[in-house]
Amino acid sequence: MSDRKTKASSPATRGEPLRLKVLDAAERLLRQGKAEFSMRDLAAEAGVSFATPFNQFGGKAAIMHALSGRRIDTMEARYAAARPAGDAADRVLLAIDIAAAVMLEEPEVNRAVMAWIGSPGPASGEVLARSTALWALALGDAGGSATTPGPAELRGLSEMLAFGFRGVLSFWTAGELPNGALGDRAREMACALLGQRR
Repeated sequence: MSDRKTKASSPATRGEPLRLKVLDAAERLLRQGKAEFSMRDLAAEAGVSFATPFNQFGGKAAIMHALSGRRIDTMEARYAAARPAGDAADRVLLAIDIAAAVMLEEPEVNRAVMAWIGSPGPASGEVLARSTALWALALGDAGGSATTPGPAELRGLSEMLAFGFRGVLSFWTAGELPNGALGDRAREMACALLGQRR
């Protein structure tokens, strides 16, 4: 009996590792073309009880928001690894290129995630805040030169870039924008917001 209690309370079977197991299973189902998977399907794919995805996330919308967060984490990590230089516009365009590339790595999976986070759910996610933070990172710290927004402008422009990129993604998600045009249209949007021609 004490063995069972030890197993049940083991950190390897609860908390973050369990959440990651559920998210990994959701991604596998999406890769198999099963965007309409049920929570029962998800639990079976993850090898957990039916209640576990609900207990960890609350519902499918929250799982899709978490998958969106994974994409933003990947974008941020790749952006940081690129060691961006140049002015704010150069850094934002690099972030755009990275973000578009991440979305195009698994277009069907990412379209399914985007479609879900664009749907109303019982609770709002943190996609806007996470996306705004990505663009704030790109606008960065270059200290108020003529081509870099000052602190007062940073939040507003970061949020506008988040809105703009999400707008481009929404047309891509709906199939109105082909894969090959995603990066170019996102760059055009960013240049318009930055008031530059490139």
